[in-house]
Amino acid sequence: MAAKPNILFIMADQLRADALGCYGNEVCQSPNIDKIASSGVRFENGFTPNPICVPARATITTGNYPHKATGRKSNEGKIHDDQPKLAEHFASHGYKTYALGKLHYAPYSAPDEERLVHGFEVWESAESGRILAQFDPSNSQRGLEDYMDYLTDVGWGGYSRAHGIGNNDVRPCASPIPAEHNVDAWVADRTINRIAEHTENESDKPFLMFCSFPKPHSPYDPPAEFATMYNPQDMPAPAGDASMLENRNPYLQWTRITHAMDTLSPESHQVIKAYYYGLLTFQDVQIGRVIKALEESGQADNTIIVYTADHGDLMGDFGMYFKSCFQEGSVKVPIIFAGPGVPKDEVRSQLAGLQDILPTLAELTGCPLTHEVDGVSLTEVFAAPEAKLRDYYYGECLDAPKQSAMICDGRWKYIYTQTGPTEELYDLENDPTELNNLAVGADAENVLPGWREKLIEEARRLGDTALLDGDGLVSAEFDRQSYKDLPITGMGWRWY
Repeated sequence: MAAKPNILFIMADQLRADALGCYGNEVCQSPNIDKIASSGVRFENGFTPNPICVPARATITTGNYPHKATGRKSNEGKIHDDQPKLAEHFASHGYKTYALGKLHYAPYSAPDEERLVHGFEVWESAESGRILAQFDPSNSQRGLEDYMDYLTDVGWGGYSRAHGIGNNDVRPCASPIPAEHNVDAWVADRTINRIAEHTENESDKPFLMFCSFPKPHSPYDPPAEFATMYNPQDMPAPAGDASMLENRNPYLQWTRITHAMDTLSPESHQVIKAYYYGLLTFQDVQIGRVIKALEESGQADNTIIVYTADHGDLMGDFGMYFKSCFQEGSVKVPIIFAGPGVPKDEVRSQLAGLQDILPTLAELTGCPLTHEVDGVSLTEVFAAPEAKLRDYYYGECLDAPKQSAMICDGRWKYIYTQTGPTEELYDLENDPTELNNLAVGADAENVLPGWREKLIEEARRLGDTALLDGDGLVSAEFDRQSYKDLPITGMGWRWY
């Protein structure tokens, strides 16, 4: 009987799909990720079920929507004990499980408590200062975040935020840390080390290697040589402008004020994108190093590779950054599979999501799930390119009173936000950058009721009952002028 295939699961944080060359970007260089795509299957309609870190990662872990996995749709909530869990599942089938980099499971464990890892046997942590911010802001203890300990050991302790830009700040700045000690380089180093160690000492077991990069999540601070790699003047302009927010999810307007995005000049958007692309190209270099190490270990031919991200980044579209909405830049993510059981150099247009990763890996490896999950195996469309996975892709985001939900059939996208309430409808075939919200158009009264009903049906089917109010949808009144008086908050100025 052939040995079970290894799994190398590579993940970016806050990466919109269209930043990659294999997704059509003609400016940003991503040759190593593009090579993975050309050796496997790329899904051009890949979605996150929730465009926020913690809930998206809960879905990747469990195969279920966040409202089932954690009971929350915002950036908090522990995965319930009765949920399937990626690492636990594969460990039960004889895999050695490693996590290198960012897990972002909530809640973080106190210094004297066992780390919350949901089944990973090894975790070398890089949480972007979040654990230090909560338990040790002066970084006087060891053992809370492994990458921060590493920086101290190599003489760069304290420099991860020494440029003065905080974790949730949109202002760009080159990192003072040399490239070889940058966080994505460290994650690649640790992954390479674990591949070599496993090959030498535990080659009788397959591995699940979760190589989870913290970038290109803000701060947009690539190493110095990558900060100057792209000319800001050559950057594609963002889609739309802030004036288009008036008939969209009010959360966008709030965040634009609270995170001081309204103070950015048009030229700033160009510089930020250049730095974002620099971060991504730097990450691509690290992925190339990891793939080379895998090949040199002799394990490549028997390793399934997955590349994805938890959510995207608006990257200046409509004057906005970050995520937490269902605009394309926020909700569309790369989903790429390569390796045993996967066709080479093919593209699929079916509606796929992060909830599909666990069931797909379970089927590709012959390790069947014992739980029913919301996700479906993508192996069906590997073999049958025209097979349908689902009629609609459903997305959910934030808890009451700011809940938002999306339904998309590939061409049409309908978004409902509790606050207002606010509706959005886009024809992605004729308006791929979503400049025209048809929910405020002349024909809105004729087309919106049908989309509302479709959203309600999907919410009921999937159990997102918090969005429902009897036969309709929950709503909350909101004065759109009130956001203009909000203070600047939540910037995460340091996080060590």
